[in-house]
Amino acid sequence: MTLRIAIIGAGPSGLAQLRAFESARGKGAEIPEIVCFEKQEDWGGIWNYTWRTGLDEYGEPIHGSMYRYLWSNGPKEALEFADYTFEEHFGFPISSYPPRAVLRDYIVGRVSKGDIRKYIRFRSPVSNLVYSGETKKFTVTVRDLVNDSHYAEVFDYVVVASGHFSTPNVPYFPGLEKFPGRVLHSHDFRDAAEFAGKSVLCVGSSYSAEDIGTQCYKYGARKITFSYRTKPMGFAFPDAFQEVPLLLKVDGHTAHFKDGSSAEVDAIILCTGYQHHFPFLPDDLRLKTNNRLWPLGMYKGVIWEKNPKLIYLGMQDQYYTFNMFDAQAWFARDVIMGHITLPSLEEMQADSAAWREKEEASTGASYDIDFQTAYVRDLIDRTDYPDFKPEVVAEQFKEWKHHKEEDVLTYRQHSFPSTITGTMAPAHHTPWMEALDDSLEAFLANK
Repeated sequence: MTLRIAIIGAGPSGLAQLRAFESARGKGAEIPEIVCFEKQEDWGGIWNYTWRTGLDEYGEPIHGSMYRYLWSNGPKEALEFADYTFEEHFGFPISSYPPRAVLRDYIVGRVSKGDIRKYIRFRSPVSNLVYSGETKKFTVTVRDLVNDSHYAEVFDYVVVASGHFSTPNVPYFPGLEKFPGRVLHSHDFRDAAEFAGKSVLCVGSSYSAEDIGTQCYKYGARKITFSYRTKPMGFAFPDAFQEVPLLLKVDGHTAHFKDGSSAEVDAIILCTGYQHHFPFLPDDLRLKTNNRLWPLGMYKGVIWEKNPKLIYLGMQDQYYTFNMFDAQAWFARDVIMGHITLPSLEEMQADSAAWREKEEASTGASYDIDFQTAYVRDLIDRTDYPDFKPEVVAEQFKEWKHHKEEDVLTYRQHSFPSTITGTMAPAHHTPWMEALDDSLEAFLANK
């Protein structure tokens, strides 16, 4: 084949695309020429922890939002690769909620098995992309950070796998500029121990607010206040937690909320989400959406409908993660290699509109889980990606939600069976609230 494929990003989505092509090659197929551009010095995407915030040593925005002491906030069985199990990687069963270092080790372990790293150019962020209607090709301009130079290459297809959890959405509240304590976005949160003994206000009511708030409490914060815009999370929180309506303003250390209440706080963490941000893409190729289960403009949530040579991976709001990225990558691979024929633009748009209509009929979390399960099922039924039983995973997600509602500090003590091996995860050797050492070595002492 003479096709050239550019993959932007070597995080879980980009690595899924590389793995998809490598899987085809391993079965005897001739695959395209592939170049993956990654701005960090190693693969892993947001799973690469760094102490840095703001800009890196080359002046590039820091990609990662990982913090010390982060543990999986969903069961690992729900994200397990269908072609590479946790049991295969570690050699024995591990508990259902591993910390950050363990998950990264698992991600890297799968791609390290194959000869995949050769496709990746590290410290090479894409700065511009232009599509020619005449040649039907993309010109991709790349910055070589190490040599401080730019170069351009031509490709037939481009896969955007740079994620959408790295450019923070930062709102303003009157009085923040005079707040005498610490103000930061969750993107720049690194160490919960910094907030020991303090009263912390987390603005937001989604996963990052819940997890950062409980992390701070675990490492010694005195009080946690969650400020929500639409509705409270509603978990059975300890007495040191409270949920209040949206923050209106700050006056000194006093935070004032929409219901007229107030609280004295020492630190404010803006857990207010992220933007889909692709500064290297022109307007006609750039996905513009908020974080939702079905962004419009992409056939099967993957193929850019107005130019099917452009592919996006992992752009949805997510219950499923690693295995959904795989399902998308296998589908994209088969489109690129001609095994799947795309319908007309009108048919693609109609299909997408039908999915959007189903999404907007949501009645809550269980509906959303079933919606994304149906989407994943639709993808894996079209390729040779192994069936990891997403319908069973959906029930695990619902059980996980129930566990969190019962006690947000103990849900990680529950166990789930792998839908691939059938093995039930063992209980972790230390309750999460007492597990202050989140290293790979300490976790694997469970053996």
